[in-house]
Amino acid sequence: EGERGHHSGDVNAVTNGGKTTLAKNLQKHLPNCSVISQDDFFKPKSEIEIDTNGFLQYDVLEALNMEKMMSAISCWMESPRHSLVSTHSGSSEEIPILIVEGFLLFNYKPLDTLWNRRYFLTIPYEECKRRRSTRVYEPPDVPGYFDGHVWPMYLKHRQEVEDIPWEIVYLDGTKSEEDLFSQVYEDLIQELAKQKCLQVTT
Repeated sequence: EGERGHHSGDVNAVTNGGKTTLAKNLQKHLPNCSVISQDDFFKPKSEIEIDTNGFLQYDVLEALNMEKMMSAISCWMESPRHSLVSTHSGSSEEIPILIVEGFLLFNYKPLDTLWNRRYFLTIPYEECKRRRSTRVYEPPDVPGYFDGHVWPMYLKHRQEVEDIPWEIVYLDGTKSEEDLFSQVYEDLIQELAKQKCLQVTT
């Protein structure tokens, strides 16, 4: 559980799984809600390692400045009502909510104890590859990058996640944005109700 009085949720997903869209939709509809995106903490290209195939190793924790991301989360926890991108002014009765979205969150141990709820968006190989091909990246994907680096890294990290003892809600990323939003929103509302009950009784 997160620190009492805060509620932190996590949306982890394969590349192009729809995590950023889901997080933004939730932020629009949940009071006093902020979002931190793991994609904002990539190291500069000059610091990204290259493997023996010449592929830049972006889909590994070493490509991210996780200490900086942890610092951003700590800042939010210390002052949740005045930080980051909060779309609602929020009343004092509302529990501050932080959604952290990214592709390598469950594989970073210091984050383990922060989450109240964990969600993992999955999509099949063919759909993931199709979506990836429609996106523009900087630097751009080189030929063979998806099959040679992106997908193998996802499978590796997914296996690591399946070995984690924490409860994770797996979401079908092929569902519509509306269905995914409804599923997670309803789950979070129930979780927030539990948190409020805990605050009253403790």
